Amino acid sequence: MGPTDGGLLKRIIRRLTSDVEVLDADDLSRDTELNGAQRACDCRSGEEVTMVGRLRSVEICPKDAAASLEAELFDGTEGVTLIWVGRRHIPGIEAGRRIKVRGRLAVRNGRKVLYNPYYELRQAS
Repeated sequence: MGPTDGGLLKRIIRRLTSDVEVLDADDLSRDTELNGAQRACDCRSGEEVTMVGRLRSVEICPKDAAASLEAELFDGTEGVTLIWVGRRHIPGIEAGRRIKVRGRLAVRNGRKVLYNPYYELRQAS
């Protein structure tokens, strides 16, 4: 066995014994690095950010409220709420979809939020 074989064996054992959510978070974090995006946990209010992750949930505001579509983006470190004001549906914005977003980060009720972010749908992996 060479010096790199031990590292490979450790990675294989980790993949076989780790929780699926932990592995998914690792994959999402790696995707963030590969795309030159920021990790949600490192972003602060007022910053212009680019993030990559998976949509955990997508919700439409009630009919009697102002039209808006909300989604939670998870990048492997923490969630960020995406809010598109004036929209009730955006084709391709659905739970489980990988997405790249860009916008100015705000904080609302203690949660990180991007209002009307630019977005790019990503290929499923």
